[in-house]
Amino acid sequence: MAEILSLSKARKAKARAEKDITAEANRQKFGRTKAEKLKNAGEKARADKHIDGHKREE
Repeated sequence: MAEILSLSKARKAKARAEKDITAEANRQKFGRTKAEKLKNAGEKARADKHIDGHKREE
């Protein structure tokens, strides 16, 4: 026999799971330390400078 389940509880559980996934993505996206942010900014600046140095003059 199939298990009887409450649709409202299933809906709430699904919404909770989606919220957890979104929260994890936000932790990955925004949850960095100041040192990590500064390091990434330095790496980006260095890469931009490297690319700008290889551009041709028009």
